[in-house]
Amino acid sequence: MKESDKNIEQLIEKMMAEEKLQSPSIDFTSKIMANVQVLEEKKLKAYKPLISKPVWISIGIALALLVIYMSLFSVSENNLEIEQIGKLYSDKISNSFSGIHFSKNIFYAILILPIMILIQVGILKNYFDKKYEL
Repeated sequence: MKESDKNIEQLIEKMMAEEKLQSPSIDFTSKIMANVQVLEEKKLKAYKPLISKPVWISIGIALALLVIYMSLFSVSENNLEIEQIGKLYSDKISNSFSGIHFSKNIFYAILILPIMILIQVGILKNYFDKKYEL
């Protein structure tokens, strides 16, 4: 066994002596670092909001125009006053929901649900802001 190890070592030394030592090019380090920087830039994910600012602005303008149009150009067919319209709709709503009775637990759950959603949205927003911070 020892003899074969010596033969292998001699063979390796002979092969190493025959091969020339290769050296990298002068700008080898700069090429590698350029590739590393390109890879790092690809890994970064830029935060893009689901709805962009121009879309929010156009939605706001559309809502403002709708309110202005409704307040200036709406014609009431029955010449009802706003208070009468409000009373009419509140009566319809109260009549349609008069047969429904909620327990206290359901009522509290309905009240707490929006609060919990707002808290979660705030926490998730902070989490993603920190995650995608540049």
